[in-house]
Amino acid sequence: MLTIMEGDINIRLGQVVLEGNLQTPPSPTGLIIFSHGSGSDRHSIRNNFIAKYLNSIGFATFLFNMLSKEEEFDIVKKFDMNLLSRRLRHITVWLHNIPQFKMLKTGFFGVDTGAAAALIAAAKLHLEIAAIVCRGGRADLASEFLESINPPVLSIVGELDQQILELNKKAFEKLRKIKKLEVILGASHLFEEEGKIEEVARLTGLWFSEFLPQKTGTAIEDLKY
Repeated sequence: MLTIMEGDINIRLGQVVLEGNLQTPPSPTGLIIFSHGSGSDRHSIRNNFIAKYLNSIGFATFLFNMLSKEEEFDIVKKFDMNLLSRRLRHITVWLHNIPQFKMLKTGFFGVDTGAAAALIAAAKLHLEIAAIVCRGGRADLASEFLESINPPVLSIVGELDQQILELNKKAFEKLRKIKKLEVILGASHLFEEEGKIEEVARLTGLWFSEFLPQKTGTAIEDLKY
């Protein structure tokens, strides 16, 4: 039986080893699994900032590299949504085999192409996913699965990220359950502008707190990006 761990974790899936990082606050009330986009990994500064904020309000977080070290330069695999969503599903089941996580509600936080992987995984998983947040997500890459998605979906897109914004508007027409599109004024695709990633963190926390339990934690202004 698996027991709870924290810090860097290597998970073997068949012939590959995926590197991850698990952060667990005392008595976590939910688990958020991050699904990174192509060109990003578990060391993403922006995603780690958001994870730290989620930790402060009671959520455990797991950030992992969706490709192994040997695969990270494989362009085909970086955009293989079936492969990435399958790995996300395996990781989700693996985490749910840890007794302390078995009863926790789980959410996905997907970025760019990783958002598509999260949406596809949610549509295919037998385990219930409580909520999904997409940051600058490519929901269009999960188009054929969108009508089958049950969890509430929040998509956060920068006002200046016009191409992704239009793709999200079209994709959102196919979602049949709870959904919300948040457009952050003055923000580009990476939300690099002052105060924008903090706004992403705040909206993410609110969404997960609505559909997963919440604790009182650190105010967003107390965290430094």
